[in-house]
Amino acid sequence: MSKTSDFMSAHEEPILRRAVPADVAAITRCTGAAYRKYVPRLGREPKPMVADYGRMIAEHQVWIAEAGGLCLGTLTLVPDRDHMLIFSVAVDPGHQGRGLGRRLMSLAEEEARRQGFGEVRLYTNARMTENIAFYARLDYAEDGRRPHEEHRDSVLVFMSKSLRPVG
Repeated sequence: MSKTSDFMSAHEEPILRRAVPADVAAITRCTGAAYRKYVPRLGREPKPMVADYGRMIAEHQVWIAEAGGLCLGTLTLVPDRDHMLIFSVAVDPGHQGRGLGRRLMSLAEEEARRQGFGEVRLYTNARMTENIAFYARLDYAEDGRRPHEEHRDSVLVFMSKSLRPVG
């Protein structure tokens, strides 16, 4: 049983906080668990599974959802010139279907607004069909599809959401 799955019987509400270097192993473990199901579909590990989260924490905005000291989900944001990019959102499989992914996506939008961005963007592999449907339910629009630069047998789906100012 994974360390994140041990939380299954607890009922503590997860807190969302910025990640620190000490969280790298937990983030890597959680992200790996969340994306592992896509390896057979893609024939390789998805980009978030091979990311250097030590570097991501130092250079970008990485968030962790935790309860009972365990990582249940992560969110990695990369501010760009005119938008906030969601590099990765991952929820431990034992905690999927409970609204944590939606909470992390809401956090991405809140942070984008707070930092002055009017748009959030993301991309995913076309073979990750359930992710595309999830983002569409959250009002992300598909902006286009392109072959993956490094893996020509894969197609990337680009999506975005315009953010209305709060108030």
